[in-house]
Amino acid sequence: MSELLGVTIGITSDRRSDDMIATFERKGARVVHAPTMRIVPLTEDDELLAGTRDVIADPPDVVLVTTGIGLRGWVEAADAAGLAAPLLETFARARVVARGPKATGVIRANGLREAWSAASEQTAEAVERLLAEGVAGLSVVVQLHGAADQDQLAPLVAAGARVRGISVYRWLPPDDPAAVDRLVDRVADRALDAVTFTSAPGAVALLAAARARGRHDDLVAGMRSGVVACAVGDVTAEPLRAVGVEPLVPDRWRLGALLRTLTAHLAQHPQAQVETPHGTLTVRAGAVVLADAVLDLAPGPQALLRRLAQAAGAVCTREELLAELPGAADAHAVEVTIGRLRSALPDPTLVRTVVKRGYRLDVTA
Repeated sequence: MSELLGVTIGITSDRRSDDMIATFERKGARVVHAPTMRIVPLTEDDELLAGTRDVIADPPDVVLVTTGIGLRGWVEAADAAGLAAPLLETFARARVVARGPKATGVIRANGLREAWSAASEQTAEAVERLLAEGVAGLSVVVQLHGAADQDQLAPLVAAGARVRGISVYRWLPPDDPAAVDRLVDRVADRALDAVTFTSAPGAVALLAAARARGRHDDLVAGMRSGVVACAVGDVTAEPLRAVGVEPLVPDRWRLGALLRTLTAHLAQHPQAQVETPHGTLTVRAGAVVLADAVLDLAPGPQALLRRLAQAAGAVCTREELLAELPGAADAHAVEVTIGRLRSALPDPTLVRTVVKRGYRLDVTA
């Protein structure tokens, strides 16, 4: 399948990025991979084991499970320390609340049953549910996740609950910050067709990297117009919406749904697409495709072809085309670049000269 031929997609995630890369490349896309954060499991962390022993010794009334991967990692860490059985027995005696279906699935996989699961997959909804039921005098253990906002748990404390948070993994800076800087530049320069986000911390980290690079406003502008920002769900989308970016979000907050939704969107929304005597010409952020073949074009010729395709057969003046060549001094640069473009096309007459007016692309109805 080549639905995404010529498309370039930035991927910010660390975990499960291999699946995303393989899927997009199988569909014909090029991938720029720059994990903005790393998830580090705390399977051998002394603090996690101490917290586990504390939960077993002082059983909670309520356990709030925020992520499936977090609960799985907690049980695995407990098992390595010989504490899995007593930990699960402790959970079985408590009221277990899930933040959403992923957490519910791992709860059940461990032989437990959730008392309730948040439809929105947001911690705030789970907290509201507990507050409605009443938590005064209760002990509540919360399996924290990397994006956990302690402020979201403050209402439980204010309502009289004793709240303990257990961190099962933490977010650390990326292994390759230079790759993140390059990704910032490509989004800011609109050199990508899309950029994907699978966690709120990952989105926050890209915005922070752009701010440190002095390109925050450029990055935001790029995602508002030109580069499709795609978030796996509303929680992930929150940092983007806070800066005025409305990302594409699948109906189901799952990685597979993100892949399908973004693929369909990009396939249907190229930068420009026209019919020519030599087949369909499709313009992407970093490539131009003609009749299912990616054209080998230098940046200058590609910029002019993009402008001509967007004009869809209308005449572009030399002045209009000159604006697409930053640093070019006069109309002669346009003529030279048009010559290079024609030599790279299967038929140079695809770009027509309109005497005393400019150039146009030879398109069919």
